[in-house]
Amino acid sequence: MGHVLDIFALRSLVAVADCGGFHRAAAVLGVSQSAVSQHVRRLEKVIGRPIVERQGRTAVFTPDGQALLGEARQILAVHDNALRRLVGTERPTVTVGTTEHAAHLILPAVTAALPGHQVRFRIDRTRRLDAAIDRGALDLAAHMAEASSAEGVPVGSLPLTWYAAAGWQPPAGRGLPVVAIEEPCVLRRRALAALSSSDLDPYVVCDSGYVAGVLDAVRAGLGVALMATAPSVPDGLAELPELPPVSPAPISMRARSGADPQVTEAVAAGLRAALDR
Repeated sequence: MGHVLDIFALRSLVAVADCGGFHRAAAVLGVSQSAVSQHVRRLEKVIGRPIVERQGRTAVFTPDGQALLGEARQILAVHDNALRRLVGTERPTVTVGTTEHAAHLILPAVTAALPGHQVRFRIDRTRRLDAAIDRGALDLAAHMAEASSAEGVPVGSLPLTWYAAAGWQPPAGRGLPVVAIEEPCVLRRRALAALSSSDLDPYVVCDSGYVAGVLDAVRAGLGVALMATAPSVPDGLAELPELPPVSPAPISMRARSGADPQVTEAVAAGLRAALDR
């Protein structure tokens, strides 16, 4: 037989696209990051051309990769539908969206709350999560309440901490450089407001589309960042308790029309337990 597109590799490719990178795709799929990388290399070997290029911690699809991604979605849809028709499914699937800022808390909390379900995740900005809920593409979504114009169910709040590179010192004779997610971003606005109210003259020195980019820029010593409090201080960074404290950011949950109320309540309870620690 000639060339074959492996189902597992295609699923990894779609996860990289949906999650915005190899690391987050691996977390959602429950495999190692090296396994996801191997899957992508396997697909590149089949078609004979690069499909994903790395820019720092961000994965960027080549034109050939975009074409393959479209085919992969169709192949997986046909494959999964065939399995449901022929084999049936013992575990119903629930698709959950989450803001990237709180993903490290939300992903394990949702998985633990739905032991009898197959859970699929999408990590995205709040406005895109809202749009996906409205069109029924997601069953549930947990997002930054301040970033959404839609009414959600409060499930807790996200503690925030200032970080900088270990040993970092602010530039002499200037304001305070800040690294932040590009607008619109709740943490960006909170960071600038807190620093301005303390007369620290903040200015954005680096914008990023993803949290991974913020971490890279802060590690490089470009400036400080207000981020979700991590379970342990990220490698190469240090907390900055001397900067003005910022109150935790509220997290809300939305469910699509017609979502299973038992699933909705189980996830809400799991999120409250995780976010109110």
